[in-house]
Amino acid sequence: MKKKFYKNRYFKIAVVLLLVGVFAFKKPGDKYFEIAKSIELYAQVFREINQNYVDDVSPSTVMKNGLDGMLKSLDPYTNYIPEDEIEDYRTQNTGQYGGIGVVSRTYNGKTIIVKYNEKSPAYKAGLKIGDEIVAVDGINIQNKPTKEIDKIFKGQAGTKMELLIARPGEKTQKKFEVTRQNIKIDDVPYSGMLEKEVGYIKLQGFTRTASKEVKEAFEKLKKEGMKKLVLDLRGNPGGLVIEAVNICNIFVDRDQEVVNTKGKVKDFNRGYKTMNDAMDLDIPIVLLLNDNSASASEIVAGFLQDSDRGVIIGQRSFGKGLVQIPRPLSYNSQVKITTAKYYIPSGRCIQAIDYSGQEDQKTGRLPDSLKKAFKTKNGRTVYDGTGLDPDIAVPAKKLAPVTLTLLRKGLIFDYATAYVKQHKSIKPAKEFSLSNAEYQKFITWLKGKDYKYTTKVEKSLIKLAAKAKAEGTYDKIKGQIKAVRQKMTASKASDLNTFRNQIKENLELEIILRYYLEQGQIEATFERDKEVQEALKLFKDMPRYRKILEGDKN
Repeated sequence: MKKKFYKNRYFKIAVVLLLVGVFAFKKPGDKYFEIAKSIELYAQVFREINQNYVDDVSPSTVMKNGLDGMLKSLDPYTNYIPEDEIEDYRTQNTGQYGGIGVVSRTYNGKTIIVKYNEKSPAYKAGLKIGDEIVAVDGINIQNKPTKEIDKIFKGQAGTKMELLIARPGEKTQKKFEVTRQNIKIDDVPYSGMLEKEVGYIKLQGFTRTASKEVKEAFEKLKKEGMKKLVLDLRGNPGGLVIEAVNICNIFVDRDQEVVNTKGKVKDFNRGYKTMNDAMDLDIPIVLLLNDNSASASEIVAGFLQDSDRGVIIGQRSFGKGLVQIPRPLSYNSQVKITTAKYYIPSGRCIQAIDYSGQEDQKTGRLPDSLKKAFKTKNGRTVYDGTGLDPDIAVPAKKLAPVTLTLLRKGLIFDYATAYVKQHKSIKPAKEFSLSNAEYQKFITWLKGKDYKYTTKVEKSLIKLAAKAKAEGTYDKIKGQIKAVRQKMTASKASDLNTFRNQIKENLELEIILRYYLEQGQIEATFERDKEVQEALKLFKDMPRYRKILEGDKN
């Protein structure tokens, strides 16, 4: 019979030594006394649960949940990283892992390949987007959790995997042997020319090669005649601060402070300066941001805005002005701790949420009325506390409930898979579009498919009816509620035509991905991308561009 964990003498000795060491030098009321008391109580509760709980408990699971609960009371970025998740954490910083280079998603318990590139082992082995991975090395992965599936896919470069694949439209399952390789997730998945003199770089991460990739793309575009640049940071969640500094260094000269960090521990406080000569001090820059542009993305955009070196177009950024560092723990685990806030040259911190209070006292996003004003190099007014405000605001694209439902349920994805089976090729990515007749085929294909959804108006009606019943007034308004519901039902019946343009656009992009992969998909968006078109419009009006950066001189 296994010994109970709480009886393990090493566990008991460790707790006792910790408590004795702390209590020996501290008195009740002291901060460290409170820490020791809390640790003792935690150990006692753990012991009682382990000894008396009705079922066996996993010590590691209980402890992990306890640690997660403690850290959750601080901020979303302070996390405990156990040994079995260390590789995933390293991948976030390096962009590298051993695997077959696919992005998969689970639909109805099935693991489906939804993305890869032409360099990936999966692509080279003949796998296709839309394929279902049924088994790996004889292990059935249907209905397995996504985390478990990811671990099966990843492994040491050079090791082989046998995949059992079910391909839509084919009756017989096929086996594919794929050799894992060191996969590098590109920070710059695409760069190219938008117009004769306007270059475009898409930056989606800040791993250790981000600045190198941006420099290489920048040099390539300069050779192609680029005289103006669009740097797309939309959806970029950030990463390594030093890479953000190095990217800023492309556009400003050496010895410029890009960002500095301030926290409780003075040893962690430091300023980050550019260290090299700039590649181009004069090229006009437009930065594209949205509400998912965060952290290192905001350092780059914020520095260039504060330096009056570029114009921001899009939506207000996420507002993450916090710095995390990893601290090593026992048993090859780590804790990632928020140690400081970062400040850009104007003196502002763009952190949007105050996590300094207790869990029930967090203030949420700072209201605009409480924002503080700062000045850029040219004297333009900018604000802190809510993320970065764009110089030219473009409303975010919003998808209708019917479009979101078709995407979430994988119906647009499935139709694209069926479309590819019937079409060996399509026009170039920038030219491809579905005709009205082809879109009508999609509507016909949807018949009998489940894409039910509830609109916000319908949800409001449900709440209204519930309140009316609770107050005893439902009979007075049930006729009106019924009439509105009928109108909503009729409206939803025509949603496939009402929101035809956005549904058709998403369907076209999914089809393009199958033939031209991610690069083709990015190229296909330019003509209908409002932020890109606004950037091109601004570059055609350089007096306006310069006026924005000069600010109000009066």
